[in-house]
Amino acid sequence: MNRPAVRPPSSTSAGPPAPPSVPGPGRAAGLPPAHSAIICVALPGLVISTDQGQLTGRGLEGFYRAGRRVLARCQVRVAGREPIAVQARATAADRARFVAALRVSPGAGPDPDVTVERTRHADGAERITVHSAVPRPLRLPVEVALGTDLADLGAIASGRAVPELPATVHDSGLRWSCATGSVSVTADPPPADALASAGLLRWEFELPPGGTATIDLRVRLDGAGSVRAVGRAATSPLASARATGDHPAVQPLLRTSIDDLQALLLRDPAHPADTHLAAGAPWRCGLAPADALVAARMTLPLGTRLAAGTLRTLARTQLRDRTAQYGMIPGPRRDAGSHLPAGCTGTEATLLFPTLLAEARRWGLTRQETEELLPAAELCLGWLRATVVGGTYLCDPQPGGPARCETQAHAHRAAVLGADLLDAFGRPGGAELREWARRLRVAFREEFWLEDPSGGRPAAARAPDGRLVPQLGAAAVHLLDTGLLGGGEQAPGLLDRVQTEQLARLLGSPAMDSGWGLRGLGAKEHGYNPFGHRTGAVRVHETAVAVAGLAAAGYEKEAGSLLRGLLAAAEPFGYRLPEMYAGEQRTDGSVPLPHPAACRPAATAAAAGVHLLATLAGIRPDAPAGTVTLRPVSSVPLGEIGLTGLRVAGAPFSVRVSRLGLAMVEEAAEELQLGV
Repeated sequence: MNRPAVRPPSSTSAGPPAPPSVPGPGRAAGLPPAHSAIICVALPGLVISTDQGQLTGRGLEGFYRAGRRVLARCQVRVAGREPIAVQARATAADRARFVAALRVSPGAGPDPDVTVERTRHADGAERITVHSAVPRPLRLPVEVALGTDLADLGAIASGRAVPELPATVHDSGLRWSCATGSVSVTADPPPADALASAGLLRWEFELPPGGTATIDLRVRLDGAGSVRAVGRAATSPLASARATGDHPAVQPLLRTSIDDLQALLLRDPAHPADTHLAAGAPWRCGLAPADALVAARMTLPLGTRLAAGTLRTLARTQLRDRTAQYGMIPGPRRDAGSHLPAGCTGTEATLLFPTLLAEARRWGLTRQETEELLPAAELCLGWLRATVVGGTYLCDPQPGGPARCETQAHAHRAAVLGADLLDAFGRPGGAELREWARRLRVAFREEFWLEDPSGGRPAAARAPDGRLVPQLGAAAVHLLDTGLLGGGEQAPGLLDRVQTEQLARLLGSPAMDSGWGLRGLGAKEHGYNPFGHRTGAVRVHETAVAVAGLAAAGYEKEAGSLLRGLLAAAEPFGYRLPEMYAGEQRTDGSVPLPHPAACRPAATAAAAGVHLLATLAGIRPDAPAGTVTLRPVSSVPLGEIGLTGLRVAGAPFSVRVSRLGLAMVEEAAEELQLGV
């Protein structure tokens, strides 16, 4: 969970407008709990409900549009009473179903004879269906009480009281207005009576035995038009891939991951062809550059269109003032726990930009699109060269911050893949980047490694005075994420073979592997907190990075254990994984503990589901060379697995890995050859 902070002043006018997010660097403190809410998303629409089904206006409850609560209350009464909630569940990322019941017949029997079903959509629609099981004709009064405050999500999250607005009767419903806008709710069929002072709509239904009555409500923010979710359009940038296999989690994990990703898609209003992912709901429904790049990179198996749209969107935010930040992708500060100062996500985003462009090219991004984005990537690489000039390590924040382990990994990967990209297009600078990456490797292996009797460990960071920060955390997994070069080869990493083996052993130890995934900080480290979002909680995308990195380096036992733990955690979350959950040790019969402030759905967590399954097949494309290499996880930790509907080189791609660990391409572009 990244904590938003004020962006650099030069970035405030760049890029697409984002919906309001929770203000202040300490958003985890005092937030209303979201872990038990039913959150439906189809951005820019969002609806948050409890398992009772009624929207009472308390806490976060309500329909939202672009970060504003457009309807806070929607309470149904049948025959003068609230029905009893009996079931609530999300049926997709953008909708939920609530069922309640009550008894209206006279007599002392306990059995309900009227059922109320409510289907609620993130786009602002709700259908209320009343079904009678009474064996005689029934006159049934139904009331819906409505209200809103048109408050921003940030104000609601911070606990600031915002009074409800007075309603007026409008069309076949009610309308509310304030200085910042107006919203209306219309009903079909129109109510028999509408009371503005009470915010009440009334119907009187005559139901035959076994009869049904339906009310359709529609919430509209005046002047905003209807919600048209990007992910539900025919032009969605994500392929509708499918998974089959021996493990029961494979199919629902991929289906739900793609469903969540579709729900979080946003379109740049000034450039509607470009889409990117919001970071997560409910707190971060806008563009977070680093998260958007991480998720786009993990979803490259679903095609390169999301990567291209994300890169173009962020290129328009790139800082062009001739300062020390020239060429950076701006981003907010992010808390790093108790051992390090807050870091800058803009540093990570700037280093991820050329990495994503280079790997998207391998997956099939066209030469023309790559060339159009190359100048922005060159500016990112130019910023890297200028920032480390005369030195070895990249500090974060600049200037004078510590040299973080993961920042060196991001910078090294950007330099190696960026040099390869520059060479491919005849641009200068590749040799200089490779030489700096070589010097960084030599220095890192000597100066970032803490020796101890157990074999040592990488330091979390190197302070400006040369002191090493010794804590072992999940940030070290980025040392294994070295990047993809041509011919299906992994780029070299910062660690040597012996150090890589030791890191794999540490990541697979009980101190790091909780049984539900990788802890953010080792359980034996000072400051460990199983709920700490940087000090012990399991962050889903970091576990996925660890699985992929360990598998690529040949440490399949450790990779398989983390993978199975994450899939075990996915089931009680309905395969809609949150961005993080508690790092409590897994025991027999236990379930993972949700984090009350985690986003769910979250872009990086949903993208991790795609990344994990693609890792099992070991897909390593090189579209410019017309080849794809398969390096499946030979220990087949989930048994046989099949993936269909992926995209490689702009064409459908399907692959199957047998129980013997052998991979077979079942569908691919005609010109694509299988690499060795």
